[in-house]
Amino acid sequence: MADGEKRPHSPEEKGVEEQDSMSGDECIGPLPSVAAKPKKRKVLQYEQVYVKSLPSAPCYEKSYMHRDVISHVDVSTQDFVMTASCDGHVKFWKKQDEGIEFVKHFRSHLGTILDTSLNSTGALYCTVSDDKTMKIFDVVNFDMINMLKLGFVPGCAQWVHGAGDALSAVAVSEKGTAKVYLFDAHGNSEPVKVLDKVHSSEIVCMAYNSVFDMVVSADKLGMIEYWRGVSGDFNYPTGLRFESKLDTDLYEFAKAKTYPTSISFSLNGQQMASTAMDRKVRLFRFLTGKLMRVFDESLQHYNDLQQMKQQLPNMEFGRRMAAERELEKTGALSLGNVVFDSSGYFVLYPTMLGIKVVNVHTNRCTHVLGKPENARFLNIALFQGIPNKPKAAITVEMEASENPLLVSFREDPTLFCTAYKKNRFYMFTRREPEDAQSADAERDVFNEKPSKEDIVAATQSKQHQRLYGSCIIHTSLGDVHCKLFANECPKTIENFCVHSKNGYYNGHIFHRIIKGFMVQTGDPAGEGTGGESIWGGEFGDEFHPSLRHDRPYTLSMANAGPNTNGSQFFITVVPCPWLDNKHTVFGRVVKGMEIVQNISQVKCNPKTDKPYDDVCIVSISLKD
Repeated sequence: MADGEKRPHSPEEKGVEEQDSMSGDECIGPLPSVAAKPKKRKVLQYEQVYVKSLPSAPCYEKSYMHRDVISHVDVSTQDFVMTASCDGHVKFWKKQDEGIEFVKHFRSHLGTILDTSLNSTGALYCTVSDDKTMKIFDVVNFDMINMLKLGFVPGCAQWVHGAGDALSAVAVSEKGTAKVYLFDAHGNSEPVKVLDKVHSSEIVCMAYNSVFDMVVSADKLGMIEYWRGVSGDFNYPTGLRFESKLDTDLYEFAKAKTYPTSISFSLNGQQMASTAMDRKVRLFRFLTGKLMRVFDESLQHYNDLQQMKQQLPNMEFGRRMAAERELEKTGALSLGNVVFDSSGYFVLYPTMLGIKVVNVHTNRCTHVLGKPENARFLNIALFQGIPNKPKAAITVEMEASENPLLVSFREDPTLFCTAYKKNRFYMFTRREPEDAQSADAERDVFNEKPSKEDIVAATQSKQHQRLYGSCIIHTSLGDVHCKLFANECPKTIENFCVHSKNGYYNGHIFHRIIKGFMVQTGDPAGEGTGGESIWGGEFGDEFHPSLRHDRPYTLSMANAGPNTNGSQFFITVVPCPWLDNKHTVFGRVVKGMEIVQNISQVKCNPKTDKPYDDVCIVSISLKD
């Protein structure tokens, strides 16, 4: 570099100069680095111990079926799991040392199940339906013990009695009104009491805090109300640490013009969490009504995250965003809920990226469950503890021993969850699917007679797709014979062959043609932005050192960046070495080069590179 040439200073040089200039006598007062002490990050003591009591595998271990879409799942402290589907069916399952076992199946309702509830002791379970009935179940004996005719279409249901109360009361709201009806679970269809002055609009959710014997209900205007359970005769509660709701943050929903869709409490009753229609998860201190945390899970927030740092491949992100908008239109978003773990330090709730496990003490997401899965999880229930716990106390020596007889006394934390438009419920544990004891066991259990779609999907996934060695691309200008490299890039060839056999490429136009460079096709929309792989979404690159863009007439995958292959591909007409290790080479043209040249010579729009007259793929023939 010449002596008189100017160059920008590097950050290190600039910092040294600034220190030198400030080290003189003219510098008065403390330096910024001394005055601003770094903020300490909150640390949860023994965090790893709590995390070990939570599911951690990113993929679900097992899934089980209903005949129709499953809407609700509940877990009892008695080691039972209850699942309800929208066709009115209820199934009971028993938690085992690993996994669950089917117990009993009820045709509970003739209509759609609108809500379910489990009481604080885990002994009573109820379902309400749009057939204007409520069914009561004894969980321990897995038996239906009462049927009540409501006389109105219910909105939501909630048990509102404690362990020692003489009256097993269940509250049911009426859809479209602000009324709450209280019923005796062991009585008749006449309500014990009707509350019509608690709210002024339709009640959307209720939750019972068994520690303080209080009920929290919310209406469509976003108003939150506290009232007593059985012991307080359902009146206004005492013992709260605020005299007026103006002293709390309970108007947060009304201010945001939204309303809660679910409310839950920590085991000690001190914290309250809620999900809402604005996709924000809010945590409150129960007795003071003060807001502790807000977790923003809105679509705008995820859009911003995707732009700052890619969370998912662009095509997959777009697919999930479309599914989220559909969730809002159908109203299925209200089925999502939030749950606390047994320690009260963690909350779990479903999002478009999977089920988040968030440490509320440190305000950090520890891990995400189900992110790779092709399902939008909604209703969740958490099991913690030891299934079939022995009556005798487990000593420290027993816990530390390697006795195989005591292995069954280990904790098996499991998260049960439903998914949007799925007739299955899923189990997340600390075990990966391949860790299952039986190597032959499928993780999607067909415990019901599968539909035709399920059979076809299962058959396609099980059978090994045949990989072909060559193909003929029949275009509107002639045939192009190609050799395929199945050994070097098997996944790319499988994707190409299955699409070709299924007729996916038939009728696709060459939507992008650049003279002296390449011709591109494989987009169903013909715009260059669509198309997906046979697995639905995108798949990874397969680069091989012997396959380069070092000659013309090379078949290669089109993409939007690393590992974003879908269905689009192109054929080069010149060597393109700058494309090496950016696009997967999966074939070469061996006959019909003049056809490729003719395609590359057609007149195109100079702005879009799209030909004025369509050149399309008629079909693709595969050969060994």
